[in-house]
Amino acid sequence: GYGNVVEIRHADGYITHYAHNRENLVKVGDRVEKGETIAIMGSTGRSSGPHVHFEVRRNGKIINPSRFIRRG
Repeated sequence: GYGNVVEIRHADGYITHYAHNRENLVKVGDRVEKGETIAIMGSTGRSSGPHVHFEVRRNGKIINPSRFIRRG
């Protein structure tokens, strides 16, 4: 599995998952703001090393997350 996961339900119907966290810094029911640190990257669950598993869903379907990541 994903180990420690933060799930965020966005107002526009999207759901994002941030998984394999060493530590979650938010709990169920918390409201979060853009730019807020929500977790510490880790390697929990079925993971081959420290990383963030970022997943976007809408209406139960997984969406390619690349369109949500701003390139620097």
